[in-house]
Amino acid sequence: MAQYNPAEMGYTLNIDGKYYSSLDIEGFSQMMKDPSYCYKFYWLEAIVGLISENRTETTFDEIIDEMIANAWYSVREFHIHLSGIQSDGNVRDGLERAILYLSALSKLPANASKVEIKNEIKNHNAELKKYKEQLTNMVPYRALAGFFRKSIEPAEWGSVVRMTAYIERIDRAITPLPYTLGSGSRLKKEVYFNTSWIKMIQDHTVSILGWIQYEKVKWLQNNNPEIPGLIYKLAPMDEKMRKLNRVRKLWEGILDLGEVKDVFTGDPVVTKQYDVDHFIPWSFVMNDELWNLMPMDSSLNSSKSNKLPKWDPFFGRFASNQYMMYEIIHSKEGIYGLFKACYRDNLHSIWAGQELYRRGNSKEEFYNILMKNMRPVYDSARRQGYEIWERV
Repeated sequence: MAQYNPAEMGYTLNIDGKYYSSLDIEGFSQMMKDPSYCYKFYWLEAIVGLISENRTETTFDEIIDEMIANAWYSVREFHIHLSGIQSDGNVRDGLERAILYLSALSKLPANASKVEIKNEIKNHNAELKKYKEQLTNMVPYRALAGFFRKSIEPAEWGSVVRMTAYIERIDRAITPLPYTLGSGSRLKKEVYFNTSWIKMIQDHTVSILGWIQYEKVKWLQNNNPEIPGLIYKLAPMDEKMRKLNRVRKLWEGILDLGEVKDVFTGDPVVTKQYDVDHFIPWSFVMNDELWNLMPMDSSLNSSKSNKLPKWDPFFGRFASNQYMMYEIIHSKEGIYGLFKACYRDNLHSIWAGQELYRRGNSKEEFYNILMKNMRPVYDSARRQGYEIWERV
C-alpha cells in the first residue's frame, strides 16, 4: 500500500499501488490544497458521492444541488459559518449564502431531509440561479490545479472556454484527470468522469470521504473557533444518541418529593407532562450535561426548539431549579443514588463535578459557579447566530 505524507495531507489516505502507474495520485492529493472558501471541499465530496453511485457524467447544476443538500444541516441546524464572516458582518462563503437564501424562500425546517431540500431547490431554481452560478466560477477548474504541474503550458484562468480546452489537452496528452468538462454554458456545463478514476474512487470511497471530512473539519474549526463539537455537526445525528433517561429519573425522584416550577411558565411541572430539555440548545453544546438540563412543559418544547431562552429572567429561574436539585441530592440518600447514576452520560464537565455539585456550596456560590461557566457558552451561541426565544 502506498501512503500520502500525513504532514502534507493532514490525514493518512491509503491508495493501492496498482493505480500509480496510470493515475496521478499526487495530483489528486492536491485537490483540496489551499482553499479560499469551504465549498471546495463540498465540490469534491459531491463528485465522490456521485461516482460512488455509478455515475459517469453530470452537470455543474447537479453538483451544486448536491453541495447545498450536503451543507444544509451544518448551516441551518448548527449555525456554522462555512468560511467565516466578513468585517462588515456578512457571510463570506457563497455556498452558505445559497443555503440561507433557499431557507428564506422555502421555509424548510433546519432538519429537512435531503429529498426535501432537493425538491425545494427545483421549486426555486430560478431565484437561486445567480447564487449557484457564483459557485462554478473557479472551483471546478482550480480543483484540478495539482494536475497541471506536469504541463509546461500555463493555465489561462481568465477564460472558461480556454480553461475547458486546456483541461481537455492535459487529460489527453499528459495525464488522465478525474473529470473533464463539456461545452455547455454556466450551470448546464457537463462534467465527464474518467473511467480509471471512477474505479479508483469507488475502490477507496470510504478513505477518500474520510480525508475530505478531516480537511473540512480543520477548515471549519478554524473559521468557527467558538463552536464546540464541530466534527459532530456535519450531518444529521440520530436522536437515539441522546442520553436523557437517567436525568429524567433524577427529576422524577425530585418531583415525588415536592413541587418544581417550570422555568418558562412558573407553573408546577406535572409528572408525565414534561420533557427534559437543554437551556443552551443541544445543537450548540452537543452534549447532555446535567448542568444544562431542566424539566419543562412538553407543550413548549417545540416552540423553544433550538433557540436560546432570553437570559433574563429565565437563567435565574433555571439556576433556582438547579440549586433545588443540588440541595436534595445532598440531603436525600435515594436521590443521591439517582444523581450518581448520571455520572456516566451526564457529568463529564470537570468544573461541574469539582465545583458546582460539590457538597457545601451556598446558594450564592452555586449561582456564581453556574453563571460563570454557562454565560460564556450562551454568549458564544448568540454570536454564532442562535435566535432568542422570549417566552413570557
